[in-house]
Amino acid sequence: MSDLYLEELIMKKKTLRDKLIIVGLLVLTFFLWVESYLWGSLVYLIPAFLLTGFDFFFLPRLNVEWEYTYVDAELDVDKIFNRSKRKRIGSYEIKKAEIIAPVNSHRLDYYNNNQKLKVLDCTSGNPERAKLVYAMIIESDKKGMLKVLFEPSQGMVNDMRLRAPRTVFMD
Repeated sequence: MSDLYLEELIMKKKTLRDKLIIVGLLVLTFFLWVESYLWGSLVYLIPAFLLTGFDFFFLPRLNVEWEYTYVDAELDVDKIFNRSKRKRIGSYEIKKAEIIAPVNSHRLDYYNNNQKLKVLDCTSGNPERAKLVYAMIIESDKKGMLKVLFEPSQGMVNDMRLRAPRTVFMD
């Protein structure tokens, strides 16, 4: 078989919680700047500077994209913040996975009831794409058993199925 290189970029949908955090931080920052201007006091000026710095570093981290890179039966998952900063989440060999199946598959029933299984959600969170979400159960070196939720393309799933037919299910 030849090597296959596939790359998927999935934009994470902002949740209501994310939007409330953004609005709350911006309103609080604006309030502190107005109060520091009106009163001319360091009591408001210092927190305004600190909160502005916090906003500058924290708010871009709410803009998240997931990148899946699939090369030669190995899936690399990266988290991209604000389209500029990348963090490697994990690298997973498909042949070492116990099972890869759609998240609503009956084949995952045993794993869904396991309380010790750590879940890593690398999906967009978009309800319209819920049918495209797959779960991969794999042994992780650092975290024990891990359930990775991701949204692969059909080509990626087909190649995974060719490389590990007893592990990958499409039902």
